[in-house]
Amino acid sequence: MEEELERAAGALYALPFDEFVAARAAAAKEAASNKPLAQAIRTLPKPSVAAWTVNMLAHHRPDAVQQLRTLGQTMQEAQASLDAAALRELAKQRRKLLGAAVGEARLAAEEQGRKISGPVATEVEETLRAATADLAAAAAVESGLLLRGLSADGVDQVDLSDAVAVPSALGKLPPRPRPPQRPGAAQRPGGGGPKVRREESSATAAPASRRTRTQPPKAADKADAEEHEKPRLRAVRSAPRPVPPSLLEKAEAALAEAEEAAADAASEAARRAQTQEDAAAAFVQLTADVNEARQRLRALELSLDAARKQRETAAAEAKQYARAAEKSERSAVLAKERVLRLRNTPD
Repeated sequence: MEEELERAAGALYALPFDEFVAARAAAAKEAASNKPLAQAIRTLPKPSVAAWTVNMLAHHRPDAVQQLRTLGQTMQEAQASLDAAALRELAKQRRKLLGAAVGEARLAAEEQGRKISGPVATEVEETLRAATADLAAAAAVESGLLLRGLSADGVDQVDLSDAVAVPSALGKLPPRPRPPQRPGAAQRPGGGGPKVRREESSATAAPASRRTRTQPPKAADKADAEEHEKPRLRAVRSAPRPVPPSLLEKAEAALAEAEEAAADAASEAARRAQTQEDAAAAFVQLTADVNEARQRLRALELSLDAARKQRETAAAEAKQYARAAEKSERSAVLAKERVLRLRNTPD
């Protein structure tokens, strides 16, 4: 049943975001003859928008995910071998690949009918960064079955609890690269190295002890020996202790991580500064548009007032003309009546 569930989940989590619920119900109905499978399909959670965007990248742009996974493996090997120079170069490559992968994820999401906001893109980048820091996270991203975003702190393993719809789809992960052993820690086969040294030291120490017991040194010889040892002791005490190579390599690796984090922070600050500049420019443009719109509105209000006054003037003139016409009519009627009276009067 696990394989059938993986196939059904792979088809569902490759769909557009708004089609998931209806497609899940249809897939569960289609698998109704197998009740456990139908129930498992019915309970598959809907992913977050960021997880869905990463799934779109995995399903429709798999090369971008594979490049990140390969780079992550190389970085982990370099960190295990404490290669600081390689880590710095790989950190630069990761920044470029992450930027390109986020852009590809945006395009893949838009092709599936959804535009991605800035906060969602930031969460997508965080998830892809976690995929370069942890093999299990890379497998989760590559599966295309993510339910939520991932994050990595660079120390602990990425938390994948409730992060993948079908955990069995991750399969068996390759072992993590082991850090190199400290110089001098390796023993000879059979464990003979330290034992031989102890035997040699005891063998050389025994005659000296016997000589001490049988032939005590004279006082003058003892003073000469102490005087001879004093410069050596002073040199040993004053000489700085050498830094073990393993600690130095670890410090270089930590420095590389710090430089990478600083570069990421600088990149994020530059991006935020650019966003702020764009917002300021947009605000200035909107302010200019609003002022222009206000000026146009004022001009229209003045034109409206003038038209209103013209209408009132025309109405007053129309009333005057109407009164004049009415007066002329009355005058005409009176004149007509007078003419009639004059005609009817005998000479």
